[in-house]
Amino acid sequence: MSRRPGPYPVPAGVGRVATVPTPQLTDPATSRWSVLATSLGDVLADLDPTDLLLAVPVPAEGLAGHQEAAAALALVGLDAGDVAAAHEPSSEAGATTRLPLVPGERAARTVLLVGVGAGTPADLRTAGAALGRAGRGRADLVMAAGALAPDAAAALAEGIALGGYTSPRWLSEGATPSKAPATAVTLVGSVDEPAVRRAVARARATMLARNLAVVPSNTKNPGWMAAQARTIGRRTGLDVRVWSDRDLRAEGFGGLLAVGAGSVTPPRLVQLSYSPRGATSATPQVVLVGKGITFDTGGLDIKPAEGMLAMKTDMSGSAVVLAVLAACRDLEVPVRVTGLLALAENAVGGASYRPSDVVTMYGGRTVEIGNTDAEGRMVMADALAYADAHLDPDVLLDIATLTGAARVALGRTMAPVYATDDALGEALVAAGRATGELLWPFPLVEDYRPSLDSPVADVNHIAGTPVGAGSITAALFLREFVGERRWAHLDIAGVGRSDVDRGLLTKGGTGFGARLLLTWLEEMA
Repeated sequence: MSRRPGPYPVPAGVGRVATVPTPQLTDPATSRWSVLATSLGDVLADLDPTDLLLAVPVPAEGLAGHQEAAAALALVGLDAGDVAAAHEPSSEAGATTRLPLVPGERAARTVLLVGVGAGTPADLRTAGAALGRAGRGRADLVMAAGALAPDAAAALAEGIALGGYTSPRWLSEGATPSKAPATAVTLVGSVDEPAVRRAVARARATMLARNLAVVPSNTKNPGWMAAQARTIGRRTGLDVRVWSDRDLRAEGFGGLLAVGAGSVTPPRLVQLSYSPRGATSATPQVVLVGKGITFDTGGLDIKPAEGMLAMKTDMSGSAVVLAVLAACRDLEVPVRVTGLLALAENAVGGASYRPSDVVTMYGGRTVEIGNTDAEGRMVMADALAYADAHLDPDVLLDIATLTGAARVALGRTMAPVYATDDALGEALVAAGRATGELLWPFPLVEDYRPSLDSPVADVNHIAGTPVGAGSITAALFLREFVGERRWAHLDIAGVGRSDVDRGLLTKGGTGFGARLLLTWLEEMA
């Protein structure tokens, strides 16, 4: 077995957890939200103006022609025409103009003019992100929101919540966000309160997934992730089952065991189950499978040094699945949902699996190993085969930071989705469009399937002939383990990590897919 060098804590025994997370990781810091259909003046009169940020939208027609914006500015002694002439604020979505005011008898000391573009959900999500960032550390963020349809209200709330999020930092006093979001956010106007509440719940799921993704891998290992799942399951009323490495061996989860063999911290499989109130055996069931590689060295086919820097986030698929399950009860998702977290560390050691090994997967299929850095599909295949054999899902879906080919094909803002059922794929694309987590349908090209044929096993886990299309051949490999189920695969390798801290995103894990999947599940009634 390999040993972890360095002065940081090492698990005292196989599978033990090195550290305990602080509450901010599994319970992300969020604002206190209010939606008030009352006069803005009355709202401001009850708040301390010294630490209040008043947000006023700048629509495409400009400030002067917008009655509600002009009225909001008048409350702090400003004339909309004068402000427009002096500052020329942009209406481009997310553009901001800050107006610090001279202290005195004013309802606010700072006004933020924010462009809302054409007022589409996409524009409002972008504007909300700018507001959330500007409001960090403030006691109150108040927006003169006006009248918003439910989808527009949801987009604005998602933007504010995610823009206000910051990644935790590991300082001497513990893991803490670098700057907290505004203590309270108030939207004033004719705004659909249930739409805002549900949007904030979906955004918190994204934050939870992000928090888990950025935990350093000297803390985060398969046992640690399993412990977080137990904690979150208890708090949100989920049934949780964890397979130890002994359980995995007894039941034949060869893919998980092979990938995890080189690490001092053995693999785990976690199952979380949610049922809505009044559910019966006839209530549809969805199984979500998440890739949980807590660190990926590439194994014996080792990655270059720069390729390892972001690999603590290679468990983002499992973080998303865990976050989705945690939000199901709050959102009253109308179907049964089961999550499977396939957890392993792909390390280098004397027991590491090798290229050309033949691994017997869960259910008995044999796989020839072509490259140990294609480990994610191995752990996913075990979990998919288990779901097909034992859980009888109506829909089986997996999400994974799976292939660099997906990033090459679609970059950092859109992910490929594969589906064996056109209606399923279309529903996922629509949910992504509604949440701004964009998907593009990719084909399961049958002509590429022979490239996975192996001369020594049932299937090779990478293409043995140079057909290219790495994301497609990875999806074809996973399809081998889903039986005849309705199945979809989201390859989030490009969108699951961000190199920038801008807009809705923070550097590190993005939590991409959490809001999309929750929206899709909410609409499955």
